[in-house]
Amino acid sequence: MHHVVSATTNPAKIQAILQAFDEIFGEGSCHIESVAVESGVPEQPFGSEETRAGARNRVANARLARPNADFWVAIEAGIDDDSTFSWVVIESASQRGEARSATLPLPDVILEQVRAGEALGPVMSQYTGIDQIGRKEGAIGVFTGGRLTRSSVYHQAVVLALSPFHNAIYR
Repeated sequence: MHHVVSATTNPAKIQAILQAFDEIFGEGSCHIESVAVESGVPEQPFGSEETRAGARNRVANARLARPNADFWVAIEAGIDDDSTFSWVVIESASQRGEARSATLPLPDVILEQVRAGEALGPVMSQYTGIDQIGRKEGAIGVFTGGRLTRSSVYHQAVVLALSPFHNAIYR
């Protein structure tokens, strides 16, 4: 059984990681352990590079916290080009996979508050009345009418980031 360390305690992110690992390696083939680690970037990262750096930093910090795992996984959400998205970084002892998620354009009324220094999650909670929305369906769930969720979009990116780990051509 693979020991997977999730560099987050966010249930939406953990669900995406678990579902992707089950699909790639087989249901029940992984044990997910979540750890709270720092990203080294602001709570609300802006731009692709800052967001990717946050995910890479989380993986590095998770490796320090739990060095005896098979995989370390981080999902860092950010704002880029007036849209929300995430970077997924997965590492094993010898490999790294990275993928960027799909993006969701954000309405100006939300962006104004985010640009003023507030993180997207609290802004969305205030807008929707849903407490801790970032740990649930997220802005993605709200603005797609539940057709997609934060977890479902992250799931795709985790599957993509896992590609180097189960395709021999990457080795």
